[in-house]
Amino acid sequence: MLITEYRLRNMWKWRSAIIAFGLGNPVLYLASVGLGVGALVNANSPDGIEGVPYLVFLAPALLATAAIQGGMDEVTFPTLAGFIWNRLFFAMRATSVTGGQIADGVLLASAVRVLFTTVVYWLVLWAFGAVEWTSALPLVVVSTVAGICWAAFMLAVAANVTDDGGFLSLVGRVVIMPMFLFSGTFYPLSSLPLAVQWIGWISPLWHATELGRWLSYGAPLPAWRAALSIAYLLGMGIAGVVVARRRFERRLTS
Repeated sequence: MLITEYRLRNMWKWRSAIIAFGLGNPVLYLASVGLGVGALVNANSPDGIEGVPYLVFLAPALLATAAIQGGMDEVTFPTLAGFIWNRLFFAMRATSVTGGQIADGVLLASAVRVLFTTVVYWLVLWAFGAVEWTSALPLVVVSTVAGICWAAFMLAVAANVTDDGGFLSLVGRVVIMPMFLFSGTFYPLSSLPLAVQWIGWISPLWHATELGRWLSYGAPLPAWRAALSIAYLLGMGIAGVVVARRRFERRLTS
């Protein structure tokens, strides 16, 4: 908990930027894509997408995206700093704190950031009429879980980085951007060519979005696919925690 407290105190220094990002990002996306592009989609598709207006269709994907991005940001930068930039993790390990506890602390602080981002984003979605009050709990829970599980996975990845040269840029361009574009965010995944649909199938964003749409407005989703998506997200999170804890300890004691 001491590591988590340290990370939260450090996060508090950037509270203005975090709040601005949490509010500004959804407002800009909803105003430009949700309302702008959405008006064109609704005008040419009277039934909307999956029987709902485009903004309603888009909302669960944007919420999950915000959670995943927030979670990743809060584990990658601190991990690179702790191991490479200021090497603070080595000072922490010189005390009675273990490497696994350091990894847990970073991830728990990330979970707080994910929950905050998700709740703020949902409130903006509600203000725009994209979601109903009844969807608050399922959407926030699904998106938060997805964000934490992805953060755990990225924590394990970042723990193996020994030279940060271009790592964050590479993740943004090669992982995050394709995930955002090819996970059924703006249109159903089935409308894409089969050759690129696999990107969505392995993307935590797609699984979280499918669950969110199912829970928020009743989008068709077979029970086996819902169970598979839940298992996929939880499996990614558990594997990430296990690998990250081991890698932290090994790297800090070698």
